Amino acid sequence: MARISGVVIPSEKQVQISLTYIYGIGPKYARDILAAAKIEPTTRVKDLTEAEEQKIRDIIDNNYTTEGDLQRLVTNNIKRLKDVNSYRGLRHKSGLPVRGQRTRTNARTRKGRAIAVGGTQPKAASKT
Repeated sequence: MARISGVVIPSEKQVQISLTYIYGIGPKYARDILAAAKIEPTTRVKDLTEAEEQKIRDIIDNNYTTEGDLQRLVTNNIKRLKDVNSYRGLRHKSGLPVRGQRTRTNARTRKGRAIAVGGTQPKAASKT
């Protein structure tokens, strides 16, 4: 099991897929990293030599922001938006979609479970 940027990447998968387990590295960056390291993307992680692993580690450390640093950066950006009371910051604060999506229907991921407003409980029998 190879450890890159503090993440244990799966050893049975191809290198280009397993690099995407690192926060901040998607399919495109994984291909770019492997091209820079001159490693075949379809090789398995378990078949990499120690020198190749080190080459990948060096490229990621020098050229890419990943894991904790990137999460801290994103959190600070959102916090700044909230502090200056921008529209996007207000949407973040109130837990609504930030990028202009509709909220009349859908938006359940941001808003949470739907809460029924009325008509859900059976009416109690009244005495007459």
